[in-house]
Amino acid sequence: MSVSLDPRDRVQILDEEGTVREGATVPDIEDDSLVEMYREMRLARHFDGRAVSLQRQGRMGTYPPLSGQEAAQVGSAMALEDDDWLFPSYREHAAAHVRGVGLDRTLRYWMGDERGNAHRGLNVFPVAVPIATQVLHATGAAWASDLHGDDAAFLCYFGDGATSEGDFHEGLNFAGVFDLPAIFFCNNNQWAISVPRERQTASETLAQKARAYGFEGVQVDGMDPLAVYQVTSEALSKAKSPDSAGDDGSGGAIRPTLIEAVQYRFGAHTTADDPSVYRDDDEVERWKRKDPIPRLETYLRDRGILDDESVATIGRSIEDEVAEAIEAAEGTERPAPTEMFDSVLAERTERLDEQAAHLERLRARYGDEELLE
Repeated sequence: MSVSLDPRDRVQILDEEGTVREGATVPDIEDDSLVEMYREMRLARHFDGRAVSLQRQGRMGTYPPLSGQEAAQVGSAMALEDDDWLFPSYREHAAAHVRGVGLDRTLRYWMGDERGNAHRGLNVFPVAVPIATQVLHATGAAWASDLHGDDAAFLCYFGDGATSEGDFHEGLNFAGVFDLPAIFFCNNNQWAISVPRERQTASETLAQKARAYGFEGVQVDGMDPLAVYQVTSEALSKAKSPDSAGDDGSGGAIRPTLIEAVQYRFGAHTTADDPSVYRDDDEVERWKRKDPIPRLETYLRDRGILDDESVATIGRSIEDEVAEAIEAAEGTERPAPTEMFDSVLAERTERLDEQAAHLERLRARYGDEELLE
């Protein structure tokens, strides 16, 4: 069983300048897919900036930025096959878009419209705001799929802070015991809101926590989309194709994997957070030199896949797509306030009906505007 303990073992293909590292093997990805990967990352970055602006203008509620984490999200999501499932936390806007969730739906959710979080027809689980609860959901879904004999894998995202929650340990332990087709993807962005990585755990890496549960952990440069794609593809293979040799002690069973993607969030934890209180500008600038977007762009330019004209064309199409998504989200009829009670449980309880009726009486008496004030 292999577990990455030494930072020198961290998987990396592109260095900070966008050059393939000596001895690194580039994954076999078609040129069109590489351009798609680049476009999805740029789209996520532009969308992120516009979403933060919308929140600052009072046109959207609290929003969790993703800038800096595009490579981890896009690289991993693009490795999935159609039948695989994605279980997000609350920051995987780019990964969800790769899997078919429209940007307008993401905006609607953060505008307070729960209908934006219903992904019918897509193998994308609803957004999970509570920390690490989605780990249990993904583990349970993987178990059910395995019992049914399906050939699907379940990719679950969470932050470094989630590894300090009990749900994380319970989910991984269960997956290890029952040989589930699950990939646990930790977005280690160095900060759990204001708590630094080193204050959360004495483990040298987060990847090595997989050892306790009997399966493999791997640490990857989360700002290198090619490396992320590669390790996720390898994890998917283990989740679907049993190792007949059973080198990891599994006796030829399918195996889960824990991936620790080392990265950085450039912005705030959410728009309700002020990161300047707990981290300095020098730290942010150091990590920005690892920015995943120019790294991939340099690689694609060097291979002749991108040039000035194609980069400009992609930029214009991205601006149009995000503008259209904002228009669509803001043009959607707002749900009635009482609809907030519809998504709490599968069916409303008597208590929920009482609360909804009370809200309707208040609306009738004061009106929505006065209630909001």
